[in-house]
Amino acid sequence: MVRFSNNLIGVLNIITFILSIPILSAGIWLARRATTDCEKFLQWPVIALGVFLLLVSLAGVVGACCRNSCLLWLYLLVMFILILLLFCFTVFALVVTNKGAGEAVSGRGFKEYRLGDYSNWLQKRVDSDKNWRRIKSCLQDGKVCRSLQEKNQTWDQFVNDNLSPIQSGCCKPPTACNLSYVNETFWTKPVGYNSSVPDCNTWQNDQSVLCYDCQSCKAGVLANIKNDWKKVAIVNVVFLLFLIVVYSVGCCAFRNNRRDNAYTGLKTYP
Repeated sequence: MVRFSNNLIGVLNIITFILSIPILSAGIWLARRATTDCEKFLQWPVIALGVFLLLVSLAGVVGACCRNSCLLWLYLLVMFILILLLFCFTVFALVVTNKGAGEAVSGRGFKEYRLGDYSNWLQKRVDSDKNWRRIKSCLQDGKVCRSLQEKNQTWDQFVNDNLSPIQSGCCKPPTACNLSYVNETFWTKPVGYNSSVPDCNTWQNDQSVLCYDCQSCKAGVLANIKNDWKKVAIVNVVFLLFLIVVYSVGCCAFRNNRRDNAYTGLKTYP
């Protein structure tokens, strides 16, 4: 006897299977055209996600619709691990992003950011040369600073602009440097300039350099990550509830499979 729970699990996993195809295709497309570290960094997580969804959804469809208890048990095991990992990641994300906030600057419409204000775990991630090289590649590919420069603002417009954390940290020198404003991404240093603030000495007007290697830029990236992870945590909670519902329905389908198989075995017993 075909049960409602089996049908529901089958339908949900068919939808997941269909969704996995464009995700996997996007990963393969990225792998074929990737030329920068940023694109190469993105391709493997996308491919892994696509393959994972493809295999899990197939196990769910076959297990539920064909009443294969072994596959459905494997599907439920993977779902349980996924729920556990998602719960742990959500808690972890809230903990590591709890610290850190931008500092208001007198007479400015934007905030500035300090790397030391963020959790040690996040600081270690951006202090890694390998990680930062990839992040910097993504920032340069995203043309964040070029879009700021294209505003072509006067000094008064610039100081009252609400810059994003990345624009504030990576596209201009810190306010404490007291450099002379030419445009959003070009500031002049006096002859023989040397500052006690390391980021001031790191700053260059070369558009491929700017303040990408500054501590303030790393802090701006972490501020952006913090804001994004807070939003992701909310989405994760909703997704977690959805997975728990699917897992519960899957348990019902698994129980139905065992009951039907037992009934069939009794019926054929001479």
